[in-house]
Amino acid sequence: MSERGKKFPQEGTAEWDTGDDAIWGQNPEEENIDWEIEEDSIWRQNLDEGSMNWDLETEMEPDDVDWETDQKRERDRRTLRPRKETEARRKRRPSGPRSPQSRNRKGGRRRSRRNDRMPILVAAIFITVVVSLSLLSVVIKKYSPSKERMNLDEYYNIQSKEDVAIILDGQRLEEIAKYWDGHVYMDYKLVQQYLNQRFYWDSNENILRYVTDVDVISVNAGSTEYVVTKKNETTDYVIVKVDGEKMYLALDFVQKYTNIDFAMYETPNRVKITASWGEIQNASIRKKTEIRVKGGIKSPIVADLEKESKVTILDAGEDWSKVCTEDGMIGWLKNKKLGEVNTETMEREFEEPVFSHMLREEPVSLGWHQVTTQEANGRISNVLQSTKGVNVISPTWFYLNDNDGNIFSLASRDYVNYCHQNNIEVWALVSNLENPEADSTYVLTHTSTRDYLTNQIIAAAIEYDLDGINLDFEALSGEVGDSYIQFIRELSLKCEKNNLVLSVDNYVPTNYTAFYNRGEQAVFADYVIIMGYDEHYSGSEDIGSVASIGFVREGVENTLKEVPPEQTILAMPFYSRVWELTPKDGAGEDVESATEEYLPYTFTCTEEGMQTVENRYTDHGAEAFWSEEDGQYIAEYESEGKTYKMWIENEASLEEKLKVMKQNNLAGAAYWKLGLERPSAWDTIIKYVN
Repeated sequence: MSERGKKFPQEGTAEWDTGDDAIWGQNPEEENIDWEIEEDSIWRQNLDEGSMNWDLETEMEPDDVDWETDQKRERDRRTLRPRKETEARRKRRPSGPRSPQSRNRKGGRRRSRRNDRMPILVAAIFITVVVSLSLLSVVIKKYSPSKERMNLDEYYNIQSKEDVAIILDGQRLEEIAKYWDGHVYMDYKLVQQYLNQRFYWDSNENILRYVTDVDVISVNAGSTEYVVTKKNETTDYVIVKVDGEKMYLALDFVQKYTNIDFAMYETPNRVKITASWGEIQNASIRKKTEIRVKGGIKSPIVADLEKESKVTILDAGEDWSKVCTEDGMIGWLKNKKLGEVNTETMEREFEEPVFSHMLREEPVSLGWHQVTTQEANGRISNVLQSTKGVNVISPTWFYLNDNDGNIFSLASRDYVNYCHQNNIEVWALVSNLENPEADSTYVLTHTSTRDYLTNQIIAAAIEYDLDGINLDFEALSGEVGDSYIQFIRELSLKCEKNNLVLSVDNYVPTNYTAFYNRGEQAVFADYVIIMGYDEHYSGSEDIGSVASIGFVREGVENTLKEVPPEQTILAMPFYSRVWELTPKDGAGEDVESATEEYLPYTFTCTEEGMQTVENRYTDHGAEAFWSEEDGQYIAEYESEGKTYKMWIENEASLEEKLKVMKQNNLAGAAYWKLGLERPSAWDTIIKYVN
């Protein structure tokens, strides 16, 4: 044992103790000073080297892996501080030198404690490794792409082996097609909505109709045959299939008359249809990758793409883009996987039908002649004698008379001959308003009665040598919209073959008359006439003008969104409505106190011609004042406790409407009705129509 391990021979020197709480203690004779090392530590003697070695054993944290480095750092950090030895400690400390056995026992305890701490260290290291691996696993999981694959039947809403997903111009429709006998079938309503609106289905008689520029095609449900006008044709598939309340139409048949291309793919069943032609954005894939349900690596995989695969870009995002593959798979793809984006023009050889129209070179100036009896036809010379510039007359001769498609006629060959002698064309009016017992909806929605009505009209036109037909079907409901348009299509072909001009009367466009489909009317009919009047009528919620200039302008503007100006005729009124206002409860409230919520009066109205209206208010001493907002004069007077108010249609208001016609380069003007105007009105008209 080194001498340093013994008590120094000089008095007052310190003794080295390697016990649990090691101290430097002085002899009892000297002042007792105790040096304590901060931290929970042990100083021990290196007996083998014969020199003092300060060794530190400390409690280690789980991540203190470098034992020696931390031990040295701790030795360098520690400071010694003197403290006075407590009385209890002096009593516990044995006097005199300790025996070797005692020192050995303490050394053994130290080794035992060191050995006891080794498992703790190993456990700490193990825990550290486990935690690190767990964290690494979380990071890897968070930033690694998902390998989950989307259930494609669920993705494309496939519920049976007959179901076929529809991919139209890169967009998946919610609706499903059918795959029967090796052919794809679509609900005809989808065909109408997305591919070709001219397919018409009569669910009453189970007949499909399609009208081209020259032919009417007819197909019976469940048949492989079809008729083109009067010629029979056949296919190797059933053209129309009825499944419950739905009618399905073979896409092969649709393609015969529609500029579309399509291809069928399996797993899952899907049909890729191209109906829009023009420029698209295409790109090739840089390397093998996949497309996903949404933009993000955690989104399920829709399909795998090989290098050089071609995709169409549907929606280009900052990091991800929505694409459609050549076989109709739709999903999102990382932009960095895309090669150079190119613009390509999609086109297909297809012969579009060419629709021609019988249009007059000079502006149309049409007057409606209301005829209610055969005797009225005899007065045609007097009617025309007072007009100027009229080149077309439309007598109200025909109307739907029953549910079989028969028409009532007041036509006169002498009437037509007289008009032709005066270079005036006759476009006879066909109406659905006169006989309330005749159900327009029934007649139009049944192919047999609709055909019969068409044939009756054409037969009458030929019989009386008419120049045209003016169709005036009003008060229709939305449910009959498709059938009404089909009626116009079928009638137009027969008119064209018989050299008859077809004009169709229409309300000023509104949301609730959109089913009149003025755009499709203009494809088949020669002229579309805007009835620019009845802004306020007997059933209106309040009184007002028959045709204010704002109402007329808006009607023209909205019609021209669907109809070319050279096919548009603006009809204007020769009449005014005289409103009779009766105060409620006899209270006599002022007419001007009316609000949208409350009218202090009840009202009725009468229709009166230009001169009659002027006589009415002047006879009561009233004066008319000009309304810039309405584009017409307004007059008002009181009589016998009632108020009479009128928005006056005369030469001044007529000229405002003719200006709108001229400014929009319309095909001409029409007037309801002959006999309500005064002679001076024609002087205004001929300034704009001749």
